[in-house]
Amino acid sequence: MAVENRVNLVTESRNPSSMNIDLLSTEEMLTVINREDARVAEAIHAVIPAISKAVDLITEKMRKGGRLLYIGAGTSGRMGVLDAVECSPTFSVEPGRVIGIIAGGKEAMFNAKESVEDNYKLGAREIIRHKVGADDCVVGIAASGKTPYVLGALNEAKKRGAVSIRIFCNVDPLMEQDVDVEINPVVGPEILTGSTRMKAGTAQKMVLNMISTAVMIKLGKVYSNLMVDLNASNKKLIDRAESIFIAVTGADPGTAKSYLAEANYRVKPAIVMYERRCSLEEAVDLLAKNSGFLRKVIC
Repeated sequence: MAVENRVNLVTESRNPSSMNIDLLSTEEMLTVINREDARVAEAIHAVIPAISKAVDLITEKMRKGGRLLYIGAGTSGRMGVLDAVECSPTFSVEPGRVIGIIAGGKEAMFNAKESVEDNYKLGAREIIRHKVGADDCVVGIAASGKTPYVLGALNEAKKRGAVSIRIFCNVDPLMEQDVDVEINPVVGPEILTGSTRMKAGTAQKMVLNMISTAVMIKLGKVYSNLMVDLNASNKKLIDRAESIFIAVTGADPGTAKSYLAEANYRVKPAIVMYERRCSLEEAVDLLAKNSGFLRKVIC
């Protein structure tokens, strides 16, 4: 592979706004950081069409039983793992359907293993190890757009017929790549030169939040703006399940607890049982016939 010239990357450029940041008062320093952070949302707004394309492709594959895999190194990898992990409690996504892969494995979540990101073959090997196929979607995350580990993963995914999506934050990466979707929010130079855990990391997290949330909405895991497919696995989520049941049905707290208990705290079946005056088995069947969309069953 060609040697990477990072000097020409936007993410490695010096930011004129922060040249004297080490001379500022605390409040002035934070104001500069906040002003730069405000640029992130603007950069993401400019790439909504690309994010939309990615969401539609991922939704199509997941409807067929495919998987969504995020892969990255360092901060980018951690953002992917974080988004993947949150899909289970928030949307009751089955284990193995949304996967976060970080260069260096689980240990790299807590201890930096930056050298691993330079290994192109290791990225490809992860795709092989996860047996990625044509029904899957692989999202490669790299602020520079040039991380060898991520490029290797995306190229291997493409060869295997998977949907390939690249998220990066540079104007013109030195190496173009054949992927299905490029999502490129250009947030400009970082406050600390090259510290892509800042604006680029924020942009990546926002884009991943948009992707996973929109996909889950399109898969029927949301009713109105309520998480009707949440996994009520602790007291906070049990309370939230009861609040959602009450918000949708208008029932009293005692009724909410009763129906949810009968449905093993699965919110959608519990609501269907109440609204359609049916058994749990009938509620589950109705939801299955309507691809899990609560609105189609009760409205």
